[in-house]
Amino acid sequence: MTENNKENWEKDTMKELVFASFKEQRRSRRWTLLFRGFIVVYLVALLVVFVNDEKSMSSELKAHTALIEVSGVISAESEASADNIVGALRKAFKNEKAAGIILRINSPGGSPVQSGYINDEIVRLRNKYPDKPLHAVIVDICASGGYYIAAAADNIYADKASLVGSIGVIMNGFGFTEAMSKLGVERRLLTAGEHKGFLDPFSPVNQEEVIHAKSMLADIHQQFINVVKNGRGDRLVDDEKLFSGYIWSGEKSLELGLIDGLGSSSYVAREIIGEEKLVDYTVRPTFIDRFADRLGASMGTVLANTVGLKSLQLR
Repeated sequence: MTENNKENWEKDTMKELVFASFKEQRRSRRWTLLFRGFIVVYLVALLVVFVNDEKSMSSELKAHTALIEVSGVISAESEASADNIVGALRKAFKNEKAAGIILRINSPGGSPVQSGYINDEIVRLRNKYPDKPLHAVIVDICASGGYYIAAAADNIYADKASLVGSIGVIMNGFGFTEAMSKLGVERRLLTAGEHKGFLDPFSPVNQEEVIHAKSMLADIHQQFINVVKNGRGDRLVDDEKLFSGYIWSGEKSLELGLIDGLGSSSYVAREIIGEEKLVDYTVRPTFIDRFADRLGASMGTVLANTVGLKSLQLR
């Protein structure tokens, strides 16, 4: 390389380094601005939530009907968890301005344990606050665990086309033994305990285990039946089909004593409780929670870039 070419190469290299430095600075400024923008949005969202909470608190200072939604599958991880529903119930019962409570149920059921927690707490709170009525209002469906909860209410209302009931317990699965045999697949199951592989779908059916499973389901089913009978009392017609797992229309449910009347939440608040104004006590993910879930990872990346941290990547 000649002296002249070497000098030109050094100049070109220096230019590229300078331009690369400028680009990196611009990129860093963009990330900084973006991160600041996220912070502004986050603070605005906090302000919105605070204002809404203030409005909600002010509305609760006046007489009203408390509304609590039980929506979707009832499980420990869902919005319709015992923790969420019980927390809302306690708040509503405790508030002297809440003339009554409506549990608006739209659920196909779910965990018998979570449903049992809620039912037990309703019974406890009704005994503690005997002058405050709690009514269940069924929307589209109130089946299985949903009805387990509803049975604890003073009264149950539904639309004539609502689906009600399914008082039963189910355990299901698949068996793959024949498919494995055709494919030449060998199942190797090692356990300590004769029935630790209980109802394993890749092993042949064990009739002793099937009998045990049915006995367990029968125990839970009887618990369900007892809860419904205790809650509904002599309002139920004498028909064992009520507990067969069948589901009924709202209109038929009224005949069977599964519900007490046809009506919506507005109707119950206005005509039964006597306070038309509904205040929602339902525990829901806040805007901040949803915002954090969706943008948490992105904001973390922005923060890392802003402070100069680099993630390791294998490619």
